[in-house]
Amino acid sequence: MAAEEPKLRAALVSLGSVSSKWTLEEMEKYFSEVDSLNVKEFEVDLGSDGAEVLYKGKKIPDYDCIYLKGSFKYANLLSSICSVLQGKCYMPTSPSSFTNGHDKLLTHLKMQQAKIPMPATYISSTPQAGKEILERMNYPIIIKFPQGTHGKGVLIAESYTSASSMLDALIALKQPFIIQEFVDTGGKDIRAIVVGNKVVAAMQRVAKKGEHRANVHAGGVCEAIVVDYKTEKIAVETAKRLGIDICAVDILLGPKGPLVIEANLSPGLQGITDCTKINVASKIARFLYEQTLIFKQNKGDNKTNRILNDLGIGKSTPAQEIVSNLDFRGTRILLPEMASALSKLSTADEVTISAKKDEIKIKKMDIE
Repeated sequence: MAAEEPKLRAALVSLGSVSSKWTLEEMEKYFSEVDSLNVKEFEVDLGSDGAEVLYKGKKIPDYDCIYLKGSFKYANLLSSICSVLQGKCYMPTSPSSFTNGHDKLLTHLKMQQAKIPMPATYISSTPQAGKEILERMNYPIIIKFPQGTHGKGVLIAESYTSASSMLDALIALKQPFIIQEFVDTGGKDIRAIVVGNKVVAAMQRVAKKGEHRANVHAGGVCEAIVVDYKTEKIAVETAKRLGIDICAVDILLGPKGPLVIEANLSPGLQGITDCTKINVASKIARFLYEQTLIFKQNKGDNKTNRILNDLGIGKSTPAQEIVSNLDFRGTRILLPEMASALSKLSTADEVTISAKKDEIKIKKMDIE
């Protein structure tokens, strides 16, 4: 006899964008109850008896899953909420993800530490150091503000003179800045939506004439694409290093291969959904549900364990089977998210794959 479906309660914390509303609607198909909470109504009480997260002045209910979204303006608040609630429910974010992901300085530092390919990037602490960097650069170059979305805060300097003038203005405004090499891709870039261990949708954006930014918000046009293995691996690794399970990664295909230029923790879904015809919000909602089940299983929720066992994926069964439809990207088969999680395989693992009609087996290689 099949076990009763678990009652899972989720919350989507956001600013109420169209993308968030889409995600909320899809989450309602999986979770028993979903609350839409405005990030502006939150506060964190750091009292002597312990920290509490308050919503409209009251302690928030117990949730099984909380999806935190918001712009860089709320990075500290979101990080604080995540810190207090960490371990109490499933969240696709870590406390550090908001700090690292909403600050391009820290994003590039994390990528450099992980050896993720990116354009040559420089950060200077003084005006003199900045001018010395400019003297060594080949032009044009990119100058970025650490914070900003939709391509805002990105400047292009065609010569040392224009770059030096921009630098003087930024210094006068006491604005920090990043200096980065310009990679000529003909005004094209790739936006990849990472959900868990895979890219669920990707599009190539082409900047409009006279515009270097390929963002759709800046007038760019797009076409649906399927990224290759290397590009997907880089996108997934970027998300992993930023401590987040769901994000957008922007990539340039330079002469030497894919280069990551930015990550977006709260990406808009309208453009990529319209371009690819993939219901990205549904992919996100299903992933949140599956990860919440796994989180509950790991916390020892007996009812959820029974559900997973009935599905053939419980801890008690040595061979864990999943019944699912196949998900294709072009001619490639993507594993269900639950299978990826249970296998605990990562992009760093080497595997052997045997395939014949109606059957595929994947096994991690034992490397001494």
